Amino acid sequence: MTVIGVITRGKYGNRLIETILKHSGFSVVSTDLPEFLPVFIEEPDEFLENLNFDLSVFSAEIVVTYSLHPDLTSGIARLAAENGVRALIVPGGPSRASVPELEQISEKSGMSIEVDEICCTLEANPANRVFAEVFGVPVLKVKTKDGKIANVEVIKGAPCGSTWQMAKDLVGVPVKDAPPKAGLLVQQYPCRAIRGEMGGIHESAELHKQALIKALEAEALENEE
Repeated sequence: MTVIGVITRGKYGNRLIETILKHSGFSVVSTDLPEFLPVFIEEPDEFLENLNFDLSVFSAEIVVTYSLHPDLTSGIARLAAENGVRALIVPGGPSRASVPELEQISEKSGMSIEVDEICCTLEANPANRVFAEVFGVPVLKVKTKDGKIANVEVIKGAPCGSTWQMAKDLVGVPVKDAPPKAGLLVQQYPCRAIRGEMGGIHESAELHKQALIKALEAEALENEE
């Protein structure tokens, strides 16, 4: 069984654990960080050691860290590389991670490091493929009946779980209204992506809208054959 490591911080990361356990065959090993951290951490390695940070999270080949702190994320990346992690996924975007430093760690160690503002933009690469084939950019399969959505199967969905909730709530919606409704449902989901800007939750909504459009087009082609 594939094991995914998750580093949580406060409320961040717990929904990912729930989604992994509910919507995949993966198991999870996790550890947590304090919700409130200093703005600057001069010695992140020492800071983590003083926290008695549980290194067992690095027994997983793929680790997702919600450290959301540039200094601490770099320290975690170094520890992950030293412990043989193949892929480190960093939600929160460049503002929460020192990207140049992470690139150096990746180049030196060979560990894949993916920094994404929102996890539903995650693309697969050879190191993270087993995770990113289930969680990341949404992929759907849809069935319609009498001009309405009859069923939406989630092939790949957002790690926060919004895709599965959207799929359930789309059943019975008229086909012509379904794509914008898909985006609206994702925005209404209690996702913790940034709101009030053009990125964040708005990007997630657009990704889900386009995924549904593609699924409807695929179903139409199947029905023509």
